[in-house]
Amino acid sequence: MPRALDSATRAALAERLKFYRDLGLTDFYRRPVAEGAPGLDSETGEGTSADVGAPGLDSETWEVTSAGAPSFPQAAQAASERVGNDESSLPMAQREMSAPPVHPNFFQEEPTIKPRKSFSAPPETAAAVPAEERAAALDLIREDLGDCTRCALHKARNTIVFGVGNPAARLMFVGEGPGADEDAQGLPFVGRAGQLLNNMIAAMGLKREECYIANIVKCRPPSNRTPEPVEANTCSPFLFRQIDAVHPQVLVALGATAATYLLGARQPLAGLRGRVHAYRGMSLIVTYHPAFLLRDPRQKKEAWADLQIAMKELGLKAPAK
Repeated sequence: MPRALDSATRAALAERLKFYRDLGLTDFYRRPVAEGAPGLDSETGEGTSADVGAPGLDSETWEVTSAGAPSFPQAAQAASERVGNDESSLPMAQREMSAPPVHPNFFQEEPTIKPRKSFSAPPETAAAVPAEERAAALDLIREDLGDCTRCALHKARNTIVFGVGNPAARLMFVGEGPGADEDAQGLPFVGRAGQLLNNMIAAMGLKREECYIANIVKCRPPSNRTPEPVEANTCSPFLFRQIDAVHPQVLVALGATAATYLLGARQPLAGLRGRVHAYRGMSLIVTYHPAFLLRDPRQKKEAWADLQIAMKELGLKAPAK
């Protein structure tokens, strides 16, 4: 006789099923797990095996230790890509354990995911702001944003993280949202993921201050969860105005969330990487979020290939080592 589920368990299952359906997954199955097989720890959400991955491939430029780093289980790869910018709060069991089932060969055989209709499409192409007026245009956008209370994210934030960099940058990076360090300092990408992003920019032969950096949302989501559509759709119009003001030649989407809201539809990241997307008179390149690369350094080679596409669009060559 099946055991009756308590109310807390039923609520948790209902929430998980809602998560799957939001992604367009309607066929569910449970794969048998052999006794003693590695899995996820119920407290930390971390894999219980002692698997160790290969070291990063660009060890000189991106400062990867030769000893390597713990590998991220391939079956959780898509879930880890969703994680926010702040690595200090990554051990959140709900985020890791509520991820949808992923095919073992995810990057070879992508699961079919229906596009979410709740994602706002970016506005039509706007006329470029003259270079000498771009700083003033960004100041005006910040003034319009004000002490924003337009969505629920304002309730737990410390600081609005607007954006930073060269108002006339040729290269702009867009991430998901602020983490703890960013929320404390009011600047995007200043934690460990930010240090890696700085190294990635340096590998391209540029300096951070030559670029412009912003996020889909400007307030830190609680526990660094992925922004809800209502939150991202409320905040992203300010980002679109920033993009119009800076009008970079190349826009780099860091991670699945940034790609989703810039392109207006959810698609597997593997299908978006490795090519140039036409984006409102600019070139859009999609790559992994630096926080994901910290967790799975093996993917740095793939991220570097994406950055080389951006460099080609900009007419840049990698600096000599």
